[in-house]
Amino acid sequence: MKIILISNGAEKVRTLSLNSWAKGLLSVLLLGIPVAAGTLLGVKIADGRWELVVENTVNQMQHELVQQQQEVDQGRAQAAETLTAMTVKLAEMRARLIRLDALGERLTQIARLDDGEFDFSDAPGVGGPKGSSAVETTDSLAMQRELSSLFDRLDRRLDNRSAQLQVLTSMMSDNRLKREQTVAGTPINKGWMSSRYGMRADPFDGDQRWHAGVDFAGKKGSEIVAVASGVVTWSGKRSGYGKMVEINHGDGYVTRYAHNDKNLVTLGSIVKKGQQIALMGSSGRSTGPHVHFEVYKNGRTVDPASYIHKTNR
Repeated sequence: MKIILISNGAEKVRTLSLNSWAKGLLSVLLLGIPVAAGTLLGVKIADGRWELVVENTVNQMQHELVQQQQEVDQGRAQAAETLTAMTVKLAEMRARLIRLDALGERLTQIARLDDGEFDFSDAPGVGGPKGSSAVETTDSLAMQRELSSLFDRLDRRLDNRSAQLQVLTSMMSDNRLKREQTVAGTPINKGWMSSRYGMRADPFDGDQRWHAGVDFAGKKGSEIVAVASGVVTWSGKRSGYGKMVEINHGDGYVTRYAHNDKNLVTLGSIVKKGQQIALMGSSGRSTGPHVHFEVYKNGRTVDPASYIHKTNR
């Protein structure tokens, strides 16, 4: 290899001959320095970018960890609130069920229903073919299904208790109405029976005459009460009866309360069983304070004795 040197004036020209070692050294100097500088510059740049990437990644991971921790804390708080709410609701439903059972048992005893007709202590018999359902694989879904099933069972039991109470209330109302309308008992709270139904000696002339009712003697002004609920169809004076109250009880039954000192109800009034309707007196054809009590069935008088001793059941 030869190197030609030319001066500025081009007056002198020199030629240098290089051996193999000189050639290698010159090649290293000309090519190695730029490559080394470029490599060093690349390494510096790469080092800076890597640190920046790592720093950004760490910051992002830390931010995501904070968010995840917040979500976990929030989920835990919501789960606790949900569990508390469900526990409270479960306790309320159980308390309602206990109260309904106790009330139902008490009403059953009061209504004197047959044993076993209404049993509030046992779950009602239900059934049916097993329906299809989706299969869940996670524990959380299984727990949700179990809790939902528990509340559904409680809701059904509450609905059943409510339905039984409604039926029981309706039956009690019907029974109470029936008892109210049933002619039974005496028309007085104090006094005694002084004359029976049928043939008897007339108290005024001694002749044998038909007595269409029974008499209850007592103190003047004593209470006279209705033996059954009904509608007042007469309240006033009537020949031979004096001041009289007549009550229609339905189903063909009518009762009369005569010789009163004062009537306390008016025509068309609705009276209840045991309600005071008059004061005992001696008006009309009477020898002293008493109430003349008659019972009509389908328009004909019947012996009141069977109704006086009749129970309300």
